[in-house]
Amino acid sequence: MFEVPVSSTKIDFIYLSEPDMIAAGVTDMAACVDTMEEMFGLLYHGDYRMAGPTNNSHGAIIVFPENSPFPDMPKPTPDRRYMAMPAYLGGRFRTAGVKWYGSNIANREKGLPRSILMFILNDVDTGAPLAIMSANLLSAYRTGAVPGVGARHLARKDSRVVGILGPGVMARTSLAAFMATCPMIDTVKVKGRGEKSLAAFVSWVRATYPQITTVQTVDTIEEVMQGSDIVTFCQSGAIGDPSQYPMVRREWIKPGTFLSMPSLTDVDEGMQASDIRKVLDNPAMYEAGFEECEKPAHRWVPVVGMRYLDLVAEGRVDRDTLEDLGKIVAGEAPGRTNDDEIIILSVGGMSVEDVAWGTVIYRNAIARGIGTSLNLWNEPALR
Repeated sequence: MFEVPVSSTKIDFIYLSEPDMIAAGVTDMAACVDTMEEMFGLLYHGDYRMAGPTNNSHGAIIVFPENSPFPDMPKPTPDRRYMAMPAYLGGRFRTAGVKWYGSNIANREKGLPRSILMFILNDVDTGAPLAIMSANLLSAYRTGAVPGVGARHLARKDSRVVGILGPGVMARTSLAAFMATCPMIDTVKVKGRGEKSLAAFVSWVRATYPQITTVQTVDTIEEVMQGSDIVTFCQSGAIGDPSQYPMVRREWIKPGTFLSMPSLTDVDEGMQASDIRKVLDNPAMYEAGFEECEKPAHRWVPVVGMRYLDLVAEGRVDRDTLEDLGKIVAGEAPGRTNDDEIIILSVGGMSVEDVAWGTVIYRNAIARGIGTSLNLWNEPALR
């Protein structure tokens, strides 16, 4: 439908709205988990590139100062930023792309998502655009799918109870991925700040997963963790003060728990011990971010993997104890080895994930005739 002869100078691309993305399969979580698993294999073997001098930067970010001489400049309210996340991914994907977004937690007061995202996918040979996509669902599902990859390799196969902090979008997609990889789950415990968001999440769980027979709202992080086989922190919040980040305390966790942490997280001394398996979704990305940040880096990058790198720098954690999820997925390091291991996975989010899932959705759209064809030019005015 949208193909142009290779010899032509004409460049068409497709625009995919959010409804188009849904029609092309962006909410197919089982397929997304499989795609992320494939991506991790390529990541581990080095068939990718991201931003920065080491090709491992999370992206390029614009943040705003506390005090500016320009009265119209935005203020640094929570989650107020603009960011570009470029990447190339090889294998069967062999595409490049960039996710661009603006974010402001105050959007919720306007009935909008915290972040509003777009994604551009490019032909890796010419650099021509292949697609411009609505990317909120793309990003949400690839973010949730990574915990699903983690659960496939690191959670107990008989996991039944999931504890969730934060009943938002990330909680929904993470739970969807857990359900795709741990089908015995029958109980969910959730803690949130607002009754409205909690009620909406509970209703969604009951409507979407009738096999989940118990959905319980709890009042404390301790209750989220106690007795859970899988724990995930999915809340949003201000960064800069790690003392305000939610804490994982070892005394609250039973043997065999898998913790998937894509959001603000701190750990107590017990969770720093050598017998806790500490897995990062891409150690090289954390190391690149650590070099870029003012120390302690956990102030500015609030995921638990960065906290562990701060502890390495302080001599309190051995760098060799930090594991690589890609190496586990590639079969070159063990996944879960027994039913009593406590394993914590840091999920930082990577642009290669957007490229992987965006490429699959683009190819689905082409095959299904979905999207609006747009013309860049028939012949370029400048060559």
